[in-house]
Amino acid sequence: MSHSDLFFFQHYGVTHEDLARYLVEAISEGGEYADLYFEHTTTCSILLDESLVKAASEGIAAGCGVRVIAGEQTGYAYSDDLSPTRILTAAKTAARIAAGPARVSTVGLSTVEPTHNFYPVVLPTGEPNLGQKLEILFRADKAARAYDPRISQVRITYGEQARHILLVGLDGKITTDFQPLVRLSISTIAEAEGRRGTGTSGGGGRVSLEYFDGEHSPEHFAREAARQAIVQLEAKEAPAGEMAVVLGPGWPGILLHEAVGHGLEADFNRKGISAFSGRRGERVASALCTVVDDGTIPGRRGSLNVDDEGEPTQKTVLIENGFLRGYLQDRLNAGLMKATRTGNGRRESYEHIPMPRMTNTYMLAGQDAPEDILHSVRRGLYAAHFGGGQVDITSGKFVFSASEAYLIEDGRITAPVRGATLIGDGPTVLKHVTAVGHDLELDPGIGTCGKDGQSVPVGVGIPTIKISRLTVGGTTPRTVENFT
Repeated sequence: MSHSDLFFFQHYGVTHEDLARYLVEAISEGGEYADLYFEHTTTCSILLDESLVKAASEGIAAGCGVRVIAGEQTGYAYSDDLSPTRILTAAKTAARIAAGPARVSTVGLSTVEPTHNFYPVVLPTGEPNLGQKLEILFRADKAARAYDPRISQVRITYGEQARHILLVGLDGKITTDFQPLVRLSISTIAEAEGRRGTGTSGGGGRVSLEYFDGEHSPEHFAREAARQAIVQLEAKEAPAGEMAVVLGPGWPGILLHEAVGHGLEADFNRKGISAFSGRRGERVASALCTVVDDGTIPGRRGSLNVDDEGEPTQKTVLIENGFLRGYLQDRLNAGLMKATRTGNGRRESYEHIPMPRMTNTYMLAGQDAPEDILHSVRRGLYAAHFGGGQVDITSGKFVFSASEAYLIEDGRITAPVRGATLIGDGPTVLKHVTAVGHDLELDPGIGTCGKDGQSVPVGVGIPTIKISRLTVGGTTPRTVENFT
């Protein structure tokens, strides 16, 4: 048995001969392409609530997904049993779903090693150390409660994942990757005189526990969550109407991700249902806007050595100086659109079919000083953090709630407001960007994106930007003249 065969057998109980046999079965009913996706994932999660460990769990998931492509038709089946019989059954099922004209009798396989490693950690925590993880949670809990006596509730979750994948394609390529992931999330509630405020913070990425040393300490994230909750106690009702809006750096990039990024995924554009469909080469944003998707940033939550189809990730320019340059491509859509794959074929697990998804999506920094951007606004809204939102891919229309926002008065950030929602559509908003700061920040590493029932880890980012006109929903109406 060869060294690579030994590796495959130890992790998944398969050899090169087994893999070739499964692919032949997958293509037996016809099809243009087939691949196998093996996964072995270990997970750990801990919940600290009311200063007590309320839940802790560890788990292992393993399985294989088989995909067959024939034109626009895709057959997909999976098994959580890695026995040859079950995998062959999955392969036969996928083949029948995507029956097509092609057939092969043999498959030659060769291993392809990733050319880079964007997360060189042995395990997410170096060694499985429950005591070290619990210490992080209790330190965060203590810091959040010590921030202000009005903090009444603190809830902290820690999660980690160690994911091994093996990808085998009909083209003969075998690709493996190890994908660690760590996340600390903190939510707080502050109460005083019948009022309540909430705050959230956290961080992580494809890192080890050492990430939480220094500037990314649990105390740092805990104090940030507590600060947000306290701010909400003093907030007054948000104004309503069309006005200038300044987005702060970092996490507000979630608006860019949702309102623009999803509309640039290839499947929506191939089907002609995106607001950006058929607009490649057109101006879709202000000349100040350049938007990229980059899966190669070391240690970032959305980064990958290879996507979930075995394609190396890359930095893809989506919008350049306001012009639409391209879309995020997976294998299926790139083939149908006669485009180049961009390393954005992603899936939640072996149970799910891959589709074009974002990795780390952000707007590049500009030339403006953040303070100058604020000074240019006589009256408006400053949005520092966002909560939930809704987006319609076809129209690009969105509604986002600002979980932390402030009035801008005479060029200065003043009173905090609650209940502010931002209403608009992605392409129009980008055209109204009139200033872009030099302070690009990425989010701290807590983002998860949902699409068609699948969730994958992602990153977002943005510098301070000024949107000259945007509708703000609130409870206090103001005229357009008051906010310019």
